[in-house]
Amino acid sequence: MIRLSEIDLNLLVVFQLMYRERKTGVVAEQLGLSQPTISNALARLRKTFGDELFERTARGMRPTPFAEGIAESIATALTSLEETFNRDDQFVPSTSTRAFRVAMTDLGEVHLLPSLMTRFAEEAPGITLTTVRDNTIPLKEELESGSVNLALGLLPQLGAGFYQRRLFSQKYVCLMRREHPLAKGPFDLEQFSQAHHAVVVAQGTGHGRVEELLAKSGVPRPVRLKLPHFAAVPYIISETDLIVTVTEKLASQTAKRFDLVARPHPMEMPTAQINLFWHRRFHQDKGNIWLRNLIVEMFAE
Repeated sequence: MIRLSEIDLNLLVVFQLMYRERKTGVVAEQLGLSQPTISNALARLRKTFGDELFERTARGMRPTPFAEGIAESIATALTSLEETFNRDDQFVPSTSTRAFRVAMTDLGEVHLLPSLMTRFAEEAPGITLTTVRDNTIPLKEELESGSVNLALGLLPQLGAGFYQRRLFSQKYVCLMRREHPLAKGPFDLEQFSQAHHAVVVAQGTGHGRVEELLAKSGVPRPVRLKLPHFAAVPYIISETDLIVTVTEKLASQTAKRFDLVARPHPMEMPTAQINLFWHRRFHQDKGNIWLRNLIVEMFAE
């Protein structure tokens, strides 16, 4: 049996950061310590728990099954202690220098960030925001650990343990340049099938599932270009005769600037419901509350 008196709580902080970052150099930098000091702390943790905890891989330090099993409990305990020690602290946006990390796609960045950063400049000039993707470390784990504060999107993988708030739903449209032959006149499945297409392969997102639906529909679609993200789409579409299936939010944000036309999609497409997600551990965090309330105020429909 391991007793609390036998554990240096600073070692648990090292564990939490290593679980989140997966690299000893990054953990050392965040704590202002040397890498040998972090390696020594991990050695002490391994001896205490009788487990390797983290195994070296090409992508960094991967948690063992034992480490996966204790990670949430340790993070919850450390958060509870921090909240206890700072019970009287208030979050004041106008003077805060807090750094938030929010998971969203480049579609979300195009739609949300211009007006959101304007509000930051007006109400919280010291706060910084970093956007992240659901990549190497699963988004579920990053939200649980607090490495990511909020997530926006169509994210069915976030179930138990997460709160969510509906922001808006959006339809899919076909986007093309204004002088495209299909920008006027009939636009049905026949024209859709004959056009040359650009496709955004956004795996792990709601749009990725829409593209899977299109691929399985049996409707022929000559694909000439595949992209991993949406950021370049308006630039490419405005200079070519390619058409692309995108959300109406992206179309409305870019149509005027790039002289594009959005046409109703000729296929029956599911709408995409965009939600705001946060982990239950941070439901009462004052900064988290402020940011999610601001996002709801600005973008919920």
